[in-house]
Amino acid sequence: MKTTIGVLVFVSFAGVTAAQQAAPVKMECRDLPTGNALAPNESLVNGLACHVVGAKQDVAVKSTANVASQSASHTPAEPLQAEDFSAPAPVDTRIPAGSTVFIVPMEGFENYLAAALQKKSVPLVPVASEQQARYVLKGTSEEKKPGWAKMVMMKQIHSDDAASVQLIDRKSGAIVFAYSVNKKNTLHGQQTTAEACAKHLKEQIEKK
Repeated sequence: MKTTIGVLVFVSFAGVTAAQQAAPVKMECRDLPTGNALAPNESLVNGLACHVVGAKQDVAVKSTANVASQSASHTPAEPLQAEDFSAPAPVDTRIPAGSTVFIVPMEGFENYLAAALQKKSVPLVPVASEQQARYVLKGTSEEKKPGWAKMVMMKQIHSDDAASVQLIDRKSGAIVFAYSVNKKNTLHGQQTTAEACAKHLKEQIEKK
């Protein structure tokens, strides 16, 4: 004859705190006649042969798995290695002869620069696309026509011209050359300032 009884079993494991307790387990028991042996899944409880029934029989396995999972989740992560900016890599500012250069549009001043590079024999190769260039040449140009007062009082009939240029290495982003010029009463205006920029750029390239 089988008898079903509710037995509360509390399972504790080493490494689990005293506050953590296992869930109650339901067991089914039967009378154990004299001379009969226990089945492999049975244990002797109060003279009855009992075994775990229902979904609660894997409580111990699940509890052990939870302990392992909690231990893994609390494992401290390795600290991230911070980048060292104390000693930045040096940037090469030399301009190799024969390098390609893209001249950025500057309201027409780029045409004077391209002509000046050729006239002054600057050892750079102008290209039509920035993607093809090793360097980018950009800048500004300003031309001031003389007013009537200068024309009458100072006999100035030519314009004052100013320009500034920068040569940028597209690979490193470094400004490898910069120059500004301011010419007064120039006969050829932007041509004069462009040739001055080209002359100093050539000197920079040839500098050892």
